[in-house]
Amino acid sequence: MSTPCPCGRLGRDQRPLAYEACCARWHSGPLQYQAPDAEALMRSRYSAYVLGLADYLLATWHPSTRPATLEPNEPGLKWLGLEVRRHAVQDARHATVEFVARSKLGGRAFRLHETSRFVRDEASERWSYVDGDLHSRNT
Repeated sequence: MSTPCPCGRLGRDQRPLAYEACCARWHSGPLQYQAPDAEALMRSRYSAYVLGLADYLLATWHPSTRPATLEPNEPGLKWLGLEVRRHAVQDARHATVEFVARSKLGGRAFRLHETSRFVRDEASERWSYVDGDLHSRNT
């Protein structure tokens, strides 16, 4: 049996897609870095955080805002799920994705609610993460 993709994307049958049929294709192989839209890239980046794929995260981060390095996940951090709330396309090169990512560390639950900005490079046609706006925590 195949492992469900960490991003939680559902197939046509409303069942979770297997990692191999979802984000794995953007993480490595002939389609590496070729997510077709900002939502697919955002989902693949969430999966990369879950799986500790720092090289992928850096490669899909826009050079203008990309950090020099990324720290590995905090020991004991458990990612619990992703909810994509909205994917909005501004034009052929710009899009935003609003999401909530849940995690747990040391018995405490955390919630990251962000609207991320993405840009598509004209030459390579690859989407990249630029930055995001955090939303206040709803309690």
